Order: sequence, then structure tokens, then C-alpha cells
Amino acid sequence: MKKAEIICLFAVAAGVSPVGAQVLEPLPFGDMDRWMTREVEESFVIGGKTRYIYELAEGDTLRNNTPYQPDLTVSPWATSSVLAKVSGVVKSSTTVFPEKRGDGYAARLETRIERVKVLGIVNISVLAAGTLFLGEITEPVRDTKDPQAKLMMGIPFTKRPQSLVFDYKFRQGEENGKRLRISAGFGRDKVLPGTNCAEVCLLLQKRWEDADGQVFSKRVGTAWVLYDKSTGEWINDHTLPILYGDITNDPSYQPYMGLINDENQQYCQNSKGERVPIQEVGWAEPDEQPTHLVLRFSSSHGGAYIGAPGSTFWIDNVRLGYAE
Repeated sequence: MKKAEIICLFAVAAGVSPVGAQVLEPLPFGDMDRWMTREVEESFVIGGKTRYIYELAEGDTLRNNTPYQPDLTVSPWATSSVLAKVSGVVKSSTTVFPEKRGDGYAARLETRIERVKVLGIVNISVLAAGTLFLGEITEPVRDTKDPQAKLMMGIPFTKRPQSLVFDYKFRQGEENGKRLRISAGFGRDKVLPGTNCAEVCLLLQKRWEDADGQVFSKRVGTAWVLYDKSTGEWINDHTLPILYGDITNDPSYQPYMGLINDENQQYCQNSKGERVPIQEVGWAEPDEQPTHLVLRFSSSHGGAYIGAPGSTFWIDNVRLGYAE
């Protein structure tokens, strides 16, 4: 099945349960209970360790440094954990993990700093937030340029849910006993102002492509929240309403919820197989039907290489709510 044919993927999710005034539909693999393990043998020059990456999918353990090629018709999820091969050096980064919860599992998203130091060869520190999203990432990663362009955000989707519902827990991170928000991307660590936040972003978009392969979109629906306080315990059935149309005059509107621009650019694959930016050019009418769903959970916010080391965001039981 082609990507363009993955319409209304969530209609096949097993089980529908009424809660309050809405009906909840689980997203495929949204219960976070099924994971596939990937085994990576890193290059000898950086230590030759065996590392593991985890995908929200089913299948046998993937070995021999094999790039992950997701089947979006089965599991629509991807993570910020990646296999990289830069200048012949194999390296992995794992920021998303399965964690036991009751009789099943939850997803644990961690903001981590990868430090690689080989005398006379390489000396880098890179911060990566733990991110779980709908879409895919091209592997192996071969360079560090424009990291957002390697994440293909969103899947085809034509429904109009009224809410996003999930269980979560959040813990702010610390570095050497201090709660700091930093930037660490192949240079000296920099302390940044502000508080690190976990982020949940759901966008319903109406996309189209022109003759040159450029992809444009209008924003149909929005549910976008930052969390700046540790919760201690799990918050179950947390519900975010999805707002339709132009939300700039809504009382809950925040500047970060605005149209996508160069500072928070997102990418997709066009019909030619090229990675291109999604150009959000305006707000759709409130009754318009979307063509794509973007959904992202992240342990830090603010862009690539920015966050608080140790920040941890647990996610479980992701569902979409519809009117009864």
C-alpha cells in the first residue's frame, strides 16, 4: 500500500470505548505495549559498544546495523532514536524507551546528551530530546545538517476528532544538580533563558502539492501544549481539546501555537520522493476536512539540540476523542 493510500488509518484501531460525552478511538500502537528492538554495533574508533534502539512496532530484533524501514500501514510511529553513519563512523542515539507499567508498557522519552571523545579524532557533545511522533525518519543519518529535515512529520488522515486523550507523567531534568535549559550541538554547551518544557503538538492540516513538488498546507485543527512542572504521579485520561480554524483570538491561544515558520519548520516527503518543507500558508475554515495529522510528544521544546538533560516525559494510551 502506498503512503497516499493510508487514509483514515485510525479507523482500524481495535476497540472503541465511550468516556463522558465522547467516544475514544485508540491510535494504532497507542497503548505503547508492543516494541521492536534494534541492535547496533558502534564503530571501534568510538568504543565499539553494542547499543539498542527501540521502535513502537512489531517484529524480530533488527541486527547488523540495518536501517529501520517502517511500514506506516501497520505502525505510524517513529522516534528520535536513530542509527547514524557519518564519514564511515557508525553511532546510535537512543532517547525513547519502553518502560513497564502495570500489565503493559509506557513510552519513556528522555532528553540526553551524547558525548563522544576520541583523542585527535572526534570530540562532540550533542543534546537530543526524546520525541515520539507520527511519521518516519530517513536512516542512516549521514550528517548533522538541518536535523528537522530528517523527520518526515505527519500521516494521511481525514477525520475531525474533538480531542486528544492520553496518560502522562513528567519530570524536569537536572545537570550537575542544577535545573538548566541548555543548547548543545557540536560546540560548547550554552545555558539558555527560560524553563524546559515537555511538549505535545497535534496539528490537522489540509495539504496540497504544486507542479514543482512544493508542499503547502492550511491549518485545520490545533491542540498544542507545553508542560513546565513535574507531576510526580501519572495523570490519566488527560484531555486536550482540538480547536478548529483560526485560533489566534481564542483565550487559550499562545504564540507557539501559531502557523509553522522557519523557526519551527516541519518537513514531509512529496510525490517525487523528495524531502521538502511543509509551508503553512494560513488558517483553514473551521468546517474544512484535513488531509494529514501531525502528532508529536517531546521531553523538551525549542528546537534541535535544546533542552534540559534528564527531562523525562512518559506517555501511554494515546487516543482520539469523537462526539457520540
